Amino acid sequence: MGISASSQTKGHLLIVLHAHLPYVRNPRHEYHLEEDWLYEAITETYIPLLNIFENLLNDKVDFRITLSLTPTLIEMFNDRLLMERYQRYINGLIGLSEKEIFRNRGDIRFEPLARIYHKRFLKIRYLFDEIYRKDLTSAFRRLLGSGKIEIITSAATHAYLPALMTEPVAAKAQIGLAAGHFKNTFGKVPNGIWLPECGFIPGIDTLVKEAGLNFFFLESHGLLNSIPKTRYSIYAPARTPSDAVVFARDVESAKQVWSSLEGYPGDSDYRDFYRDIGFDLDLEYIKPYLPVGIRTFTGIKYYRITDKTDNKKPYIIKKAVKKAEMHAYHFVKSRINQILELNEKLKIKPVITAAYDAELFGHWWFEGPEWLDSVIRNASEKQRIFRFVTPSEYISENHEMETVIPSISSWGNKGYSSTWIDSTNSWIYKHLNRAVKLMIEIASINTKATGLLKRALNQAARELLLAQASDWPFMMKTGNTAEFAKIKFTEHIVNFFILHHEITSSRINERRLLMLEDYNGIFHDIDFSIYIKNRDI
Repeated sequence: MGISASSQTKGHLLIVLHAHLPYVRNPRHEYHLEEDWLYEAITETYIPLLNIFENLLNDKVDFRITLSLTPTLIEMFNDRLLMERYQRYINGLIGLSEKEIFRNRGDIRFEPLARIYHKRFLKIRYLFDEIYRKDLTSAFRRLLGSGKIEIITSAATHAYLPALMTEPVAAKAQIGLAAGHFKNTFGKVPNGIWLPECGFIPGIDTLVKEAGLNFFFLESHGLLNSIPKTRYSIYAPARTPSDAVVFARDVESAKQVWSSLEGYPGDSDYRDFYRDIGFDLDLEYIKPYLPVGIRTFTGIKYYRITDKTDNKKPYIIKKAVKKAEMHAYHFVKSRINQILELNEKLKIKPVITAAYDAELFGHWWFEGPEWLDSVIRNASEKQRIFRFVTPSEYISENHEMETVIPSISSWGNKGYSSTWIDSTNSWIYKHLNRAVKLMIEIASINTKATGLLKRALNQAARELLLAQASDWPFMMKTGNTAEFAKIKFTEHIVNFFILHHEITSSRINERRLLMLEDYNGIFHDIDFSIYIKNRDI
């Protein structure tokens, strides 16, 4: 192992936040329920995290964060229609919170909370409109210059890559397109990639390296079951035969945050996600603030987790923030103890890779951003046992690594592919496999396509990529919005087959093509030739 630039520390903490949402956009309808996933995440996760990072930079806190932004999420940030609809969404929350202040007047339990929500929504709107100028991508881009935040990419539409490796060009297209999209967005090729669902089989590392990327992340057993066995378990990155560097997610730090039984977010003082006024209040009262009048989450919640019963107690925000600070202190102390023990046992400066979905912070775990802020400030200012690090920073300081072949793995249930390839969703793969073969065929035949034919080929590529999203089989498996997932998958795969028929029969329906380019116009500069075999990325 190489020697760290900071000889006083005993190890490193690498925090990774993976930000992703499926591409959901419906210009055909003024209100689209699933678009609220994006608006909720902007309000509760993305803007709060941006604000925290900026405050840390302004306060000159020495920290490091690694953040993956998926191409589909960036495409939605850059979509004028969606950002206009977000403005309507946040204005609606401001109006609803004003109404809640009046409804709860005199109630010492809920009126103060209603006022806090109102103030919070006003701040979010101010940041979105006045500070970020409705351009969240540029806000994230500005963070790159600090040297403290490393932003990386993920597969183009967050496809579960192991399922595409029967035709490696399909996985290659996902990775190569993502790298190019990142370069167009941020002005440079990303150094690394978050493999969707941490899904890996040998060969994917080669595609990562061919795309010009240097590192990726795996679930812990991806390294634990490597060939040959690693000397340092999951506590030091390793190189693959393709020379890509792999970091493995730490089990202990993951459990402290993720576990439904032991994780911090389940504490009784924290805000209950499910008790939302969108379900609790009279429908006629709340209906004007619900998309298409259907009960759903508004983001205004008055109760804390309390216990596993429905008898919830009122949420006390000061108590919850205090608890977040306590949990942050506990997390930092746990990492210190963990690193000291590993340093003594393994005789190295271990790397603890603490990786989480970004949407956990603020959306699912309301106090998560405050917890993260406290973790960073406590660890940066009050201890010298470990230091924060980004993957690129670590690699530049530590050149000597073991070379291993990681094992098949994912961070899904049981650790392999059972979440994304299961009796509830396996039917999609015969259609995807056939579509990939046909896409390769029409791309190879029409290498010099121009005009209408080229547009149709590009749209066929878009529809195939969108059909490959791992979100659809995940929703089918969990049962959560399963019907929506089936509809979206079917929509994209049918669009592909229709376009394929039109291309091969030389009967392209330009009117329908225009409609698809408007509805599913992701990656406006896509080039269908990414599906040509033996083509350089």
